[in-house]
Amino acid sequence: MPAPTVYRPFLNGVYTVSAGLLRLGAGLAGQPIPWREDGAAETHTFALEGDYKRFVVSKWAAHRRALHEYAGEANLSPELRVAALEFTARTLAADSGGAMTWDGQTFRNELLGWKARLDLRWGGVQDLRRFGAPLAGLRADLEPLGALDFLGLNAPEDLAIIARDPQTGRDWLAATHVLSPERWDPRDKLGRDFVAVHSPVAGAGPMNATVSRLVDAVIGRGPFVRFVWGIALDYWLDHHPATLEPGEAAPFDPDTAFVRVERQTLTGFPAAHGALFTIRPYLYPLEVAVQTPAQARALAAALRTMTPGQQIYKGLRGILPNLLIWLDERAL
Repeated sequence: MPAPTVYRPFLNGVYTVSAGLLRLGAGLAGQPIPWREDGAAETHTFALEGDYKRFVVSKWAAHRRALHEYAGEANLSPELRVAALEFTARTLAADSGGAMTWDGQTFRNELLGWKARLDLRWGGVQDLRRFGAPLAGLRADLEPLGALDFLGLNAPEDLAIIARDPQTGRDWLAATHVLSPERWDPRDKLGRDFVAVHSPVAGAGPMNATVSRLVDAVIGRGPFVRFVWGIALDYWLDHHPATLEPGEAAPFDPDTAFVRVERQTLTGFPAAHGALFTIRPYLYPLEVAVQTPAQARALAAALRTMTPGQQIYKGLRGILPNLLIWLDERAL
C-alpha cells in the first residue's frame, strides 16, 4: 500500500470553521487541493494506505470495548440505507486496489480474510465466512452486528448518514459508525439536526447560519471533500470521551505531538433524501507536518488566529505557548 498522503490544511495561515467544500472527482470535475503535497485533485472516497492495519486494530478495540457508544441508527429509511450501503460497498471495493470486491451481494476483503452477503435494505449480514489472509489474525472472532458495522470495520474511514425529510426540510443524523471520534460522543449527535450537531464546535455559528443551503449542496450537488485539523498529544485514533483520562492535559513535547487532519467526504443521494459522510483521520508527527520554515510559519500563524474558545475546544490552552515557541524557532 502507498504511504499515507500528507495534507497540510494549515498552510493558508488561518484557522477557520467553515464548510470548506471542495469538489471531489476526476479530471475537470475535481478541484485541486492546495495543501496536498502534489496539489492534485482528490478522486477517491476511501483511502487504503500504509496505515490500514493501524485502523483495523483501533476499530477492533473500540468495537470490543463498547460498540453502542460509537454506532447507532435514528429513523434511517430503507431507501437511504440501500443507497448509502451500496455506495459504500461498491466504492470501497473500487478504491481498494483489488484488495476488496463487491458483486452486488457479497463483500470480500482479501486483507482481513472474511466475506459476507449483505442485506442492503434491512442492514443484515448473512453467511459470514472467514479465511486465511495477511491480517486475518486481527479480526479473530469479532462478529459484525449488521451491514453498516461490517463495512465500517473494513474501511479506514468512519461512516455517518445524513437524512432530510423532503416534506419539511428537516435534516438529522440518521446513522453513525464512528470508531475514531476526536473527543466527541456519537451518541450525543445521533438523531439531531446539523445545527445541533455542530453547535458545540467553537466558531461554527456562521456555518450553521447557512445550514439550508449547505444541506442542499451536500445532498444534491456533490460529491465533496473537506479537511479539518488540530493538534493531538498522542497517537491514538480513538478519542471517545469515555476513553479519555480526566485531569490536566500532558505538557507540550514535540516528540509526542502530532498534527491531526481529518479528511472528510460527502456524497449525496437525492432520490433517497440523504448523504453519506466519511471521516478519515491522519496523524502526522510535528517533524513530518512541519518540514520547512514556511510550513512552520504557516502553522504558527494559523494557531495564533484561533479564538480563546477555539483554543479550549481544541484542547490547546495549556500547550499553545510552548508549541508556538517551538514553531517560531523553526520558522527562522
